[in-house]
Amino acid sequence: MIGTLLSLGRLARAGITLARYDAIFPREYQEKFPPPLKAFAALTRLFSRRGEAENPGERLARALEKLGPTYVKFGQVLATRADVVGQRFARGLSRLQDQMPPFDQKVAIATLERELDGKLADWFTEFREPVNAASVAQVHRATTTDGRDVAVKILRPGVEQRLAKDIRAMQLCAKLVQRFVPAAKRMEPVKFVDTVARATELETDLRLEAASASELSEAAALAENYRVPEIDWERSAKRVLTTNWIDGIPLTDTDRMDAAGIDRVALANTLTRAFLTTAMEAGVFHADMHAGNLFVDTDGNLWAVDFGIMGRIGREERRFLALILHGFLTRDYKGAAEAHFNAGYVPPRHSIDDFASALRAVGEPIFGKRADEVPMSRVLLQLFEITDLFDMHLRPELVLLQKTMVQSEGVARILNAQHDMWAASAPVVEKWMKRELGPEGIALDFIDDVKRLRASAKRLPDAIEGWAEAGARLRSGEIKLDEASLTRLAGQQREGRLWRWLGYGVLAMAAGAAGASLFTLF
Repeated sequence: MIGTLLSLGRLARAGITLARYDAIFPREYQEKFPPPLKAFAALTRLFSRRGEAENPGERLARALEKLGPTYVKFGQVLATRADVVGQRFARGLSRLQDQMPPFDQKVAIATLERELDGKLADWFTEFREPVNAASVAQVHRATTTDGRDVAVKILRPGVEQRLAKDIRAMQLCAKLVQRFVPAAKRMEPVKFVDTVARATELETDLRLEAASASELSEAAALAENYRVPEIDWERSAKRVLTTNWIDGIPLTDTDRMDAAGIDRVALANTLTRAFLTTAMEAGVFHADMHAGNLFVDTDGNLWAVDFGIMGRIGREERRFLALILHGFLTRDYKGAAEAHFNAGYVPPRHSIDDFASALRAVGEPIFGKRADEVPMSRVLLQLFEITDLFDMHLRPELVLLQKTMVQSEGVARILNAQHDMWAASAPVVEKWMKRELGPEGIALDFIDDVKRLRASAKRLPDAIEGWAEAGARLRSGEIKLDEASLTRLAGQQREGRLWRWLGYGVLAMAAGAAGASLFTLF
């Protein structure tokens, strides 16, 4: 009860903070509000501070900074979608990507020495002031005792406690929304917050981030011009992460990119393909791809940093995603609709043909169009209306994937206002489809089926032993059943024997098929 009251208090504080910065119903958008909302907006502005920034996006950014790191993450996603929130608003929010106030250098050094169990001089000959500060940690440039130039990431003091409080408040908010707003239930707000909360909690253990960076580095090797800095495991711990220093230009600085002669059109394509390649080929992807976490070197290579939030997607989900994307790329809306139904994304009571028609209504107006020709806010609204019409619920396992798709496509638009997401995606999706639907994919499906059969076969002896034990207890009189139960039990035993021999038969056929497949392949 006390925890709930504290969370309610934090939600109230969030509302008051947003009102003080005139970030709930900004005065710049007053004319777009309906009359009742205009009156309420005017009331909230009575509490707003005077002399705040003129840019509504910057006011929201400052409010989110005040509220804490979890709220900042939300603002970072919005900052990449100028096509949705407007150029001016997004420009104001951009300060959230890499311009947070740093914490004291002495605190950073004390944290480092405590985590690495030694003096600063034992590990580094030079340790500079922070070059980058974000919501969860800040980064220092340093030189190791063996002469390497490195980036040292150090968590903010007390960030774990702040995240935990924010998450509890958001979980309470999600429960209230799900309870009192029936239309929001299909969006699964509780599951959404739980998924994001779990990913955010993992962000506060930099040992896990180091492992994620290592994993993504292997996946990045499958993509063209995509790089991940090398981890210095010896100088990394729970609150400290050391990697090679990257001499690159942040994707937030388009002027420097232009001065350096970077091909921004090619870079936007690289970004889209890097995300899709790692997600579809390896089932792992960087799930916090805002512009402040991405750099480009003079050779045009895309470098990613900050691996606190990592997304993972299973092979079945990757296949459905590829089928859906391929359906849009080839304008095969019936195929895309069938993929949605087969994945269970649309309840079976609906018509596949009706859903295909709805997808056509979304896909045709934007097919082959440049980014600057597509009103993304309208597309997102139409998609939301379609999910409502067909009772589609949010899929928790795809939350990070969907969020990252929105984020990476937004950054690609910043690099190239005419970015064609479909053309950039096509080579990755087609390569995946050829492999998955070709001999290699069929072989992998067969191996998966054999593994499942093997696991089922391993459970058979335990099931048979359980039936035998139950039969012995029945015969001894330890268990007494009425006539109807005895008849039902006898039938279940016969069914169990049937399934056992059927299982043995399937395994025998699988073994024969495996031998035939191997003979064909070799």
